[in-house]
Amino acid sequence: MRSAAVPLLLCLSAAPAAAQQVAQVHLSYKTYAAGVQVVQVEAFFGLGPWNYHIDLDYHTTGFVGLLDHGHQTNTVRGLWDDDHAAPAEFFGEGVWRGQQRRTLIDYNHGVPVVKDLQPPQRTEREPVPPVLQLHTMDTLSALAQLMRKVELTNSCETTVRTYDGRRVLAVVAHTAGQEKLEPNSRSIYSGPALRCDFEGSELAGFLLGEDDPEHRKPLHGTAWFAPMLPGAPPLPVRIAFQTDWFGWATMYLTAATADAPDAAPND
Repeated sequence: MRSAAVPLLLCLSAAPAAAQQVAQVHLSYKTYAAGVQVVQVEAFFGLGPWNYHIDLDYHTTGFVGLLDHGHQTNTVRGLWDDDHAAPAEFFGEGVWRGQQRRTLIDYNHGVPVVKDLQPPQRTEREPVPPVLQLHTMDTLSALAQLMRKVELTNSCETTVRTYDGRRVLAVVAHTAGQEKLEPNSRSIYSGPALRCDFEGSELAGFLLGEDDPEHRKPLHGTAWFAPMLPGAPPLPVRIAFQTDWFGWATMYLTAATADAPDAAPND
């Protein structure tokens, strides 16, 4: 599934270094496409002044889940380097279309080292040249960096390249200004929010036979952020994004809780 958001299916936030606090936040989302629920998302963010820890779990639901059940768990641990995310380890595991999938990436001075990749790259995707793997980060870390930008500057201007062990994406986000989200029965939040527009373009690691102009077109999306929990930075309260699977889909925040900011992430 190509998507500019999922990955961006998710969300992050980060406390400014000067705050010397840790935000530990649990968020839940329901994702809808064509009027029906298609994905459930659960996220945990442990975000401190020096490091971050993110867990993300999502699975298909409803009619889509009956036809093609899939689930995925991703986790990353990393450090902040001058307000830039520096991942230490990324791990992903799940089942899609009946096939077990697993990814483990370590980082050696910023260079991603793929320790485990199931199924192997050659069975479904073109190889990613080593030069294109340089200066990349995993998707969750890229989102963390974007959210740190929102927290520190109230803007979204971010450009990164992501590598998940299989493909490289160029992701660009821009500030679209403040908007008011109207009440919606699918979401717990309504009110003012900062709008960030983004797009993701695949650069390498295409599915076999799909390295063509159509699949090189960028996919677009929009995320809205609002400071809705005491002691936590602005959180993603809604995300709309394009995919090859669902077309346009929208994630709505359905639950949000914050733990006391008195302990650092465990890494």
